[in-house]
Amino acid sequence: MPLISATLITHNESLNIARAIRSLRCADEVVVVDSGSTDDTLVQAEQAGARVFMHPWAGFAAQKNYAVEQARHDWILSLDADEEIDEDAVAAVLEWKDSQPACAGYRFARRARYLGRWVHHSGWFPDYKLRLFDRNRGRWDGKYVHESVRVNGPVGTLRGVILHYTCDSLEEHRRRIEFYTDLAAAELCDRGKRIGALRRHAGPYWTFLQTYLLKLGFLDGRPGFWIAWMAGRYVAQKYHKSAQRAKKLAGDG
Repeated sequence: MPLISATLITHNESLNIARAIRSLRCADEVVVVDSGSTDDTLVQAEQAGARVFMHPWAGFAAQKNYAVEQARHDWILSLDADEEIDEDAVAAVLEWKDSQPACAGYRFARRARYLGRWVHHSGWFPDYKLRLFDRNRGRWDGKYVHESVRVNGPVGTLRGVILHYTCDSLEEHRRRIEFYTDLAAAELCDRGKRIGALRRHAGPYWTFLQTYLLKLGFLDGRPGFWIAWMAGRYVAQKYHKSAQRAKKLAGDG
């Protein structure tokens, strides 16, 4: 039976961490790596039975790889603090533990809760994520945003769903966009990628239409509209900040 270490990274996640850890009863241990919380995240994590480590923020992928390094077991089940796995996923993992692993990693569908409702379309579902993997054959990759697990070997799919508790308000979503577009713009500049005027102006509108119409966001009602709107805003802010950053770098040069 393969043993599993569940890993989470945290920073001020007192509203979420206990729920995430409770869902991980299919794991043989839970490792939490915190980057300096000022709330009671660490207390809650320890009370829930996790092994807690402190580590200065090093970026999403690097922080998650550090958590993997602290694990006692080679099979890693990674969650974000604002996620949990549902009962079907727990059962699927327990069944998997009674078998011989045939893949280097396994993915789950992920469903998001946004503005108080579960999202079924808008490009947000099924949103498969590889989260169970053999650390000898895989690791987290991604310098800035959109970090993901890369494995050397086949990838399987397990039943069940990762439940992702995203934004409860539009203001929270706007704050997240500001944070993530800073990173995305830095990534574009680091890659030396320049965005043309047509793409810079048309990109946000196309992203909105693609999300709301082609990805059936309108079927998600009010949340679907705001998902599409914020997706367009994300693209607009990313391109704007990238252009401003490139201009500054050129001026400094």
